[in-house]
Amino acid sequence: MMLTLQRFKEMIAAAGEAIRAGEKRFSELDAAAGGDGDHGTAIVTAFQAMAKAGGADFKGYLKALSEALQNEACGSTSTLYGSWLQGMSDTAPEGAAELDAAALAKVFNGGLEELGFVTRARVGDKTLMDALIPATEALLAAQSQGVAAMFERAAAAAEQGAEATCAMRARFGRAKNLGDRSIGPRDAGAASMACIFAAFAATVKASC
Repeated sequence: MMLTLQRFKEMIAAAGEAIRAGEKRFSELDAAAGGDGDHGTAIVTAFQAMAKAGGADFKGYLKALSEALQNEACGSTSTLYGSWLQGMSDTAPEGAAELDAAALAKVFNGGLEELGFVTRARVGDKTLMDALIPATEALLAAQSQGVAAMFERAAAAAEQGAEATCAMRARFGRAKNLGDRSIGPRDAGAASMACIFAAFAATVKASC
């Protein structure tokens, strides 16, 4: 199975709908962990901006998504997601309107690598990276099983990573000022990232 550009656009749209449905929960998680309490608003705003992006191939569409975020004032969400998507665009093959499993793995790995230059956060720091890193690793590991399996494994890994943040002490953002009091709730960024991968997986599965 190849992932077409049209299907990927549907995945982005589905993720946006899931994010809107979880807006209140993401903001509540953000506040509970000592953040600004606005993550839900920020991530919804980000997807509203991305909904305006277009492109005739993966490279162009991913670049348009990144630029839409960079032009939108969503705080750190713009920077982090914009960098992630730009890394994907940089890795996407020229002119490709569909990707096989190997190319898809390279694109998502490229996104993670680019984001790694922007933030020092890694697994264990109670950030979106706790969901994104294991999701990307699972996606890469499952590429021999096909595109649907890649996203299914990635979604499961992202969910597990987000759940694991409950036991973590925040090391970035305002939440780090709470010290041990940041332990307990899920990290909002990890929760929203897990939500995105769940929407991706559901959309791909529905198309099989």
